[in-house]
Amino acid sequence: MALSLPASKSISYFRCSSPTNDAVPSSSVFKSLKIPRFWPWQKVKMGPLTVSPMGFGTWAWGNQLLWGYQDSMDSELQRTFNLAVENGINLFDTADSYGTGRLNGQSEKLLGKFIREFPGDQQVKNDIVIATKFAAYPWRLTPGQFVNACKSSLDRMLIEQIGIGQLHWSTANYAPLQERALWDGLVAMYEKGLVRAVGVSNYGPKQLLKIHKYLDDRGVPLRSAQVQFSLLSMGNDQMEMKNVCDSLGIRVIAYSPLGLGMLTGKYTPSNLPPGPRGLLFRQILPGLEPLLTSLREIAQRRRKTIPQIAINWCISKGTIPIPGVKSVKQAEENLGALGWQLTSDELLQLEYAALDSPRKMIQNVFQTK
Repeated sequence: MALSLPASKSISYFRCSSPTNDAVPSSSVFKSLKIPRFWPWQKVKMGPLTVSPMGFGTWAWGNQLLWGYQDSMDSELQRTFNLAVENGINLFDTADSYGTGRLNGQSEKLLGKFIREFPGDQQVKNDIVIATKFAAYPWRLTPGQFVNACKSSLDRMLIEQIGIGQLHWSTANYAPLQERALWDGLVAMYEKGLVRAVGVSNYGPKQLLKIHKYLDDRGVPLRSAQVQFSLLSMGNDQMEMKNVCDSLGIRVIAYSPLGLGMLTGKYTPSNLPPGPRGLLFRQILPGLEPLLTSLREIAQRRRKTIPQIAINWCISKGTIPIPGVKSVKQAEENLGALGWQLTSDELLQLEYAALDSPRKMIQNVFQTK
């Protein structure tokens, strides 16, 4: 199936309860009402693309180790995808490395399948923007190998063009010679029309300036930069990154806006998730009480949920958050972060509380300066 990605977008509607009603509306309410969740002018321009103010991440789609994926989840994931698209979400982030073991690439395969089987209007399908990331594996040493990686992603998703092709991480910290070949690979896939726009992930401000100039000299606009960005990751590096991106016209895509789940309010030091996340949460959660308390207070006052407050903070800071979803319930809740905005006082309250919380999220090992 070919997926075209026109710049123009149709009006998106979100079935939801009124902002003054229950924080997480039931599925029946979603089906019965058609109230705009965000207006057309709240869409976000990203070069030739126009995307929803929030996207959804698909890291969990195929990842058994961290997220407990099983094939039996696919029908729920399809319903989750359908709900998101029906309610205005058109940006989906994935990667060629998402999926563990034999399931490598599973996230891309599922995303392509869900688009093909989406029961809605064809124009709505055409408006979907896929942002996929290409891993800087040590055996990808030439631009041609990186282009081939892009073609493999296209084959897995059965589409003709990717919305945003992204370098998953920089090799500057450990293999600087490989870095130039990967940059040339981005140029090549853009010039061949395999992607409509290019972006990067896990780049710091200094390395971002270098790749921006390199691509700009070759006539390739750098449109997006993914960075871990949340109330758990709002240090000087993130804020400098945001300022640099703003000055260059690059959109910041905020991954892990809920801190892998630590900002959902669901977990406590005595109630931890299974697997590797539990080990991380055990280190960080005990120091988050000031932040979680402020999140609860604002959520109660706003009649929202804690995750909706945390995601809205990312939107209010001018980023496009991409919380992960693997159930209809999660999608419904995350969608409730749209259509309203925290006040300046609420933003300050949250940021002071974050500063008062002694433990922060660990940064990605591949993150550069």
